[in-house]
Amino acid sequence: MAKIEPLRTVTVTRYITPLREGGSLPALSEADDGFKYVLKFRGAGHGVKMLISELIGGEIARVLKLPVPEMVLAYLVEDYGRSEGDEEIQDLLKASTGLNLGLHYLSEAVNYDPAVMKVDAETASRIVWLDAFVTNIDRTFRNTNMLMWHRELWLIDHGASLYFHHSWDGWEEKAKSKFPLIKDHVLLPAASEMQSADSYAKELLNTEVFDQIVELIPIDWLQWDDTDLSPEQIREVYKSFLNIRLEHSHLFTQEAEDARARLI
Repeated sequence: MAKIEPLRTVTVTRYITPLREGGSLPALSEADDGFKYVLKFRGAGHGVKMLISELIGGEIARVLKLPVPEMVLAYLVEDYGRSEGDEEIQDLLKASTGLNLGLHYLSEAVNYDPAVMKVDAETASRIVWLDAFVTNIDRTFRNTNMLMWHRELWLIDHGASLYFHHSWDGWEEKAKSKFPLIKDHVLLPAASEMQSADSYAKELLNTEVFDQIVELIPIDWLQWDDTDLSPEQIREVYKSFLNIRLEHSHLFTQEAEDARARLI
């Protein structure tokens, strides 16, 4: 069984520049360990739920042996960024005091371009399976969320995954979703080995792995105003969702195969 390592905690020491992608305003920052990180802020967009999606999606990708940057818990001290001239960014930093999420910065990486960069069928199928599993709506031709770094394909940005948690109603049924949006996946045309990818994932993922990953979520990311559930109850929903989804993986695997057949 895969052993999930705990995330390191660093303190943000320098805000370098915003990365103006969508509405979440991630930023290139430096931490007290001397490394640079792409920082995702708890005060942005969907807040801590986006950070939870990023953490769970990234760690599941890592278990599946898909390259993802190291993730760290990034602490932002109170009053950090008080000297920031941009009022929007200053408000974001003020709202993000505490633990945020950082992804190791892949210096000189370039965006994946499907027109010129080919991905083999096995890798493509495993990535499509991953994104169908975590219901990631954001790895499309418009926004691939993949980088080429040292001639290797790296996955970034899983913040749009697990969108069931924006409304708990009927989460059990949502766990069994076929995920029809997989039809828009940028790697679907190359994903000719979905059944093999499904078998591969089921060899590596299980209840114990999901338990370890969900336990990585900091407790203060689980203090929500829109539910009466306790942090531990919220954890149990995430664990149950992932287990149910794995049990019904044949549904979204077949959906991906059918969507690909319509493409080709």
